[in-house]
Amino acid sequence: MKAMILNKLTSLKTNRQPLECVDIPVPKPKSNEVLIKVSVCGVCHTELDEIEGRASPPKLPVVPGHQAVGTVVKLGTETIKLRIGDRVGVAWIFSACGKCKFCIEGNENLCNEFLATGRDVNGGYAEFMVAPEKYVHSIPQVFTDDEAAPLLCAGAIGYRSIMLTQLRDGQKLGLTGFGASAHLVLKMVRYKYPNTSVYVFARKEEERNFAKELGAVWAGNTAEPSPEKLDSIIDTTPAWKPVVEAMGNLEKGGRLVINAIRKEEVDKDYLQRLSYPDHLWLEKEIKSVANITGKDVTDFLELAAKASIKPETRLFPLEEANRALLELKEKHIKGAKVLKIQ
Repeated sequence: MKAMILNKLTSLKTNRQPLECVDIPVPKPKSNEVLIKVSVCGVCHTELDEIEGRASPPKLPVVPGHQAVGTVVKLGTETIKLRIGDRVGVAWIFSACGKCKFCIEGNENLCNEFLATGRDVNGGYAEFMVAPEKYVHSIPQVFTDDEAAPLLCAGAIGYRSIMLTQLRDGQKLGLTGFGASAHLVLKMVRYKYPNTSVYVFARKEEERNFAKELGAVWAGNTAEPSPEKLDSIIDTTPAWKPVVEAMGNLEKGGRLVINAIRKEEVDKDYLQRLSYPDHLWLEKEIKSVANITGKDVTDFLELAAKASIKPETRLFPLEEANRALLELKEKHIKGAKVLKIQ
């Protein structure tokens, strides 16, 4: 089968072809797994973190991709719920131990044996992939394949971010950065919390205009103070500057949720501006998002289907995965990028 593979960690500033297009054997499903013929796979900023060495090291060589949608074509001997021909998706969570205290509590995203799709095992930048039946999700019919792909990560992690804010209807929410995840968060909030006002901080004017088109009441630059103090803010950027700025925009007792697998080192000195009385005093808090659970994906897909939440997407052929990654690196991020496999 055809696949895009990462053989070594590298910088996209010096290597504009980090992935190699190769032919590799079609994988065979284990007893608890299914074989999926992949039709599309979303491109995520996490792939940049993996390739450039900011995230936990991938198991090289590896096929990236954790927003895969396709059709089940073969069943493992112990699978019970899926059938050949089912349209399914695979997200960031590939598997967890199922036995530790985190798994028992429903927080398998914190499991020490958590395996990530496209990092610890081969993912969806390929014509076929395998995945455990437990973490393979049925795709609602309301979505096309390319609409469904970004929902599996950008949507699901955005959903978890909202839940972690503990947002109540009518409160004010800020979004820092406005890419694949944030624009889905705004759509979710408008459906689930109709009386909540959303304020967006983004570097580019086109992103700010896009946010207003989707219903943001205000959109400004990252360094601009919001016109009102905000009850919660979700940061989806890879930078440190938005963290400091966001803390200054929080209301007393407000919460910043950081939805990023890693922060880049280039602006870490900005943290020196973090002031206890200006940014943390009066019971403000910071919480991170770590991975997602299987329930996050299932619950979000159900919500997205009911609310007709569909992402803005741009399609690329599988062979142009490097171009899609470069555009993401260079902040051409309106909507979500999706690779067309089949």
